[in-house]
Formats: sequence, structure tokens, C-alpha cells
Amino acid sequence: MRGRIRGRRPDDAPVIGLDLGGTKIAAALVAPDGTVLDRHFLPTPATEGAEAVLDALGRAARAVRTREAAAIGVAAAGVVDPATGTVTSATDTIRGWAGTGLAAGLATRTGLPVACDNDVRAAAATELTGRRGREASVMIYAAVGTGVGGAVAVNGRMLHGAAGVAGHLGHLPSPEAEGLSCTCGATGHLEAIAAGPGITAHYTRTSGTPADRLETVAARAARGEPHAVAAVVLGAEATGRALGGLANALGAERVVVGGGVPRIGALYLDALHAAFTGELMPPLRGLRPVPPRGGPDTGVLGAAALTSTLPLHHPDRTTGAPR
Repeated sequence: MRGRIRGRRPDDAPVIGLDLGGTKIAAALVAPDGTVLDRHFLPTPATEGAEAVLDALGRAARAVRTREAAAIGVAAAGVVDPATGTVTSATDTIRGWAGTGLAAGLATRTGLPVACDNDVRAAAATELTGRRGREASVMIYAAVGTGVGGAVAVNGRMLHGAAGVAGHLGHLPSPEAEGLSCTCGATGHLEAIAAGPGITAHYTRTSGTPADRLETVAARAARGEPHAVAAVVLGAEATGRALGGLANALGAERVVVGGGVPRIGALYLDALHAAFTGELMPPLRGLRPVPPRGGPDTGVLGAAALTSTLPLHHPDRTTGAPR
């Protein structure tokens, strides 16, 4: 059952930001000026089901909570609809996560109102302004890691779209991924060739040599191993082409590319930038992707900010006391 929705949090009270990933939950108590007052981390019980994850989120919130805390913002993996507080779609990174009443479940466990959104969209909200402090008319944010997430903002407002699905860039069609299975169940999507597991799998297919993770492929690429270099470059080029095409379609003014995969370094970034630039229409030829400005607290700060921009789902007192 969806919790009651009303109002916004008090502007002068601290709030709790929760950043939920497939392996870790980060929690922070955040002051009104954005200062992180306290932090806590715990593993995500990703294989134990949605109720276990909600319980863990509740424990993380309690670890940093003070009497003054007014609300909780959750930046969560999956497709999240902020209006209903529900995870409308998700991969098996968190077992049974699709269909979870995230906001209502956490509000019941903590007794605090909850706002929630997709984790990448929450992080992207911290990147809305350019170097001169002006909001970009159109911003595209891509997070390339275990998956390929993304967000699109227009005139400073995040697009959510039907069921909260807007911005999921990993599910753009990609010629480089033709015939490859995507985590969403379709084939030929960008994530299948450009995410860390996709690059790793492509290396294994072409080299015949197993690799356990992206870091292994990146290390071999740094030593000049041809199949490793080719896998990294192909993933980068696929991402660059997709982002360049999307920049044309939306008239993007700012493009931000973050996540773990770009940390491979120059081999990856040079290929991505070249492919991106090669797709641009003449009026956009000066556009270049930039890295995120935020540090390690970006996720929890973006989550905390949701409490002032999205609907707050209040506890439904008829369902029992908070846990």
C-alpha cells in the first residue's frame, strides 16, 4: 500500500540520505547547507529479497538518525517512480526488487516521510549547473559501471517519464551489441556491450581467455593485449556513439559521463570522445563529455536533496508501528 503523500520537509532540519546499490548501502545525515554530519555503511542483502533490503535500509537510517531528522531521501538501483514510491522495474542485481513499495516500506519502518528516485538520477541532480553556475538547457548524464544508467534534465528539471523510466540510457539500441542479451531481457542494448560485465564478456568471447572482472581486462589492456584493448575500445565507442546521437536528438548543452568504467583512463576516454564527436551535428561540434564534479558523497547528497524536490510519502499509521 502506498503511504500518504503531502508537502515538503522543513528547510531548516537535517535529513537522511540513503544510497542503495547492489553491494552497499551508504547512509548520511545531511545538514540543510549540504554538510555531511554523520556517515554509515553496510552491505546490501541483495540475494535475500526486497523485505531484507528494506530492513537494511531502515537499519542504515537509524545508524545516522537524530531527533531533528525530518525526512529520508533514497537513491535506489532500478527504475523508480517517485510519484508512487515504487520500484517499477529492476534487474536481478537485487533479487525480487521489481514491484517493491520502497517509500511506503521504509516510511513504515522508520516513521519518517520518504522521497525516492533512481540512484543515477539523484546523482545527476548534483551536476545540473555548468562552470559558470548556469543551468544547462539540456543535460545528459551517463553512469557506466556494472550497468549503464543515465538521466536527462531539461531547464534544471529531471525527466521521469512514464513509470519513472526516463533516462535509462543502457537500453538504447546499439549496433555493437547486436544479438547480445541485455539484463532487461531484450537483445542488442548498449548495456550488453558497454557496461563492465559486457566489456568483460566480449573480451572472453573474442580471446577465448576467461576474465573474472573488468579490472582484469583493463590491466591486460594496459599491457597492450590486443583483445583486451579491442574490448575496452568497443565499449567506449558504443557509449560515445549512443551519447552523440542522443545529444543530437535532444540538443544537449552539457554531457556528463561517470561511473567505474571510465576510470580505465585514457584508452577508454579517448575512444569515447572520438566516437561521440564523430556523431555530432555541426551546431554541436564544440560539445565534449565531462566527468562528474562530485566526490564520494555524491550519492547520499543527491538522495538527501530528493526530500526537497519530490513528493514525500508519509507512514501509514494503520499498518502498524515503525520497525
